[in-house]
Amino acid sequence: MGSIKKAFDLTGKNALVTGGSRGLGLKIAEALGEQGARVVISSRKAPDLEKAQAHLAGLGIKAEWIAADNSRDEDVKRLTDEAIKKLGRVDILVNNAGANWGAPTEDHPIEAWDKVMNLNIRSLFLLSQQIAKHSMIPNKYGRIINLASIAGLFGSSGDMQMVAYNTSKGAVVNFTRALAGSWGRYGITANALAPGFFPSRMTKGTIEAVGVEKLAAGAPLRRIGDEDDLKGAVVLFASDAGKHITGQILAVDGGLTSVLSSS
Repeated sequence: MGSIKKAFDLTGKNALVTGGSRGLGLKIAEALGEQGARVVISSRKAPDLEKAQAHLAGLGIKAEWIAADNSRDEDVKRLTDEAIKKLGRVDILVNNAGANWGAPTEDHPIEAWDKVMNLNIRSLFLLSQQIAKHSMIPNKYGRIINLASIAGLFGSSGDMQMVAYNTSKGAVVNFTRALAGSWGRYGITANALAPGFFPSRMTKGTIEAVGVEKLAAGAPLRRIGDEDDLKGAVVLFASDAGKHITGQILAVDGGLTSVLSSS
């Protein structure tokens, strides 16, 4: 295999991270940049992206940004074109942008269902398709990393009713497997991270409603994730260290799913 240090090195690779202006997406951009990748981050709001760019620059990471709303087909196509123009090619695509909506299943608004499904799965298909068609397939190389969730592996309980979110993340799980089967012959790997509970803007309501101690108590490690806990996994999937891994879903959840799956 050669040097393991070299296997994790991303020098010369180009990465696009959606939802990269804050939270886990920004930490993922940090990890890829720290390992030497050129990074473009994307989200809806330019001011957030400018702030994130400055944060990365403070860490010695040069990053560019593109404002795009991935729930809009035309923005996905523009994002593809601009990312390839800025980077020359996209070697690593991290599909992190997503949305949530909590409501009783019987009263869940159809408009909210469509919003969640459009951003959490439809946009992943469109962006992955565009990036693969216009960069990865011609270059016979690619690393696609989708952000799923442990919510896509199980149903939701009565105190956390997120039927659209759970459904969309379940779709991301099988979408990832389908990509791996479709594009492996082009040298493209596709894997997904399935985070457990992490502090973020999206999970703030759930954490406040349920409580950190209760959420952590169910996991063997007795903790919820912190902002750095996805970094190692994303670098594995993005680098040559993970070149023989595809179609896999890695739960990063303090062991919570190991307990749930055995109960």
